[in-house]
Amino acid sequence: MPDLTTTYLGFKLTSPLVPSASPLSKSVDNIRQMEDAGAGAVVLHSLFEEQINAESRVLDHFLTHSAESDAEALTYFPEPTAYRLTPDQYLEHIHKAKEAVRIPIIASLNGVSSGGWIRYAHQDRWIEYARKIEEAGADALELNVYYVPTDPGLFGEAIEDMHIDLAHDVRRSVSIPVAVKLSPFFTNMANLASRLDRVGVSALVLFNRFYQPDIDLETLEVAPRIVLSNSHDLNLPLRWVAILYGRIQADLALTSGVHTAEDALKGLMAGATVTMMASELLKNGVGRLAEIRRDLHKWLEEHEYESVAQLRGSMSQLHVKEPAAFERAHYVRLVGTQEL
Repeated sequence: MPDLTTTYLGFKLTSPLVPSASPLSKSVDNIRQMEDAGAGAVVLHSLFEEQINAESRVLDHFLTHSAESDAEALTYFPEPTAYRLTPDQYLEHIHKAKEAVRIPIIASLNGVSSGGWIRYAHQDRWIEYARKIEEAGADALELNVYYVPTDPGLFGEAIEDMHIDLAHDVRRSVSIPVAVKLSPFFTNMANLASRLDRVGVSALVLFNRFYQPDIDLETLEVAPRIVLSNSHDLNLPLRWVAILYGRIQADLALTSGVHTAEDALKGLMAGATVTMMASELLKNGVGRLAEIRRDLHKWLEEHEYESVAQLRGSMSQLHVKEPAAFERAHYVRLVGTQEL
């Protein structure tokens, strides 16, 4: 039977299939099922910068005003936030997940600012939050950088510097591997990837899917619309994984658009170490992982591959007959033969 093992963030994984951050990983039972279904690792749902900042403000308020409060008053303690897990509960969730499974558990921090992102106020002292995640037992940390710049005076270089500074600060504060999940909206993705590689990031996760706003015509309000991915969304990360493969030392994880074994195989051939998915599992359940894993085995056997490692990077820009296929040549050919 073909060998599905791969390496990611320094860990040997039994499979290149990794559930990405989603509400599914809020349940330890779901994480167990992911392992049983063949997940090589699991990325936990994100802890958001807004949660950390909210807890900081609440604690600061109550600590500052404690002299005027009744020590046993119920209102002394902050009310639960709208988020399901508080920062402290998130740390406990990491601990429980680690006890429940043997596969690597990758925590996820979602934010944009260097400072409040890494630490939060608790009992009159600042604690590095990335370090707390490490102490809770997480095997690795994924930084999910979700930032939509709206300031017309903000230059692209400053935005890229923010990402580099954030990755550098977090990487310096922990000893566990750090991955950075990026959006595709940069002037020169190859340059940014190279800079992140140089500051010691262990992996790049390509790409973050920004949820786009919509307008409700009845309420006249801006309403968020969660649109799950489909296999057509694979093409953008596929291109950049193929371009970056062999040019940086960091691992490449492909995410967005992975719904089938065929999608996963394309990502691996482009050069990804792992392929991540969430939408497919949200739509069809965690058990879908086992089906995709079986289909991977079947395809490898039928095409006489002995392992995932054997095909990895075989269709990257470095190895295909026509490297320009990942750039402009095929676009020119396509628009010359079809009406768009």
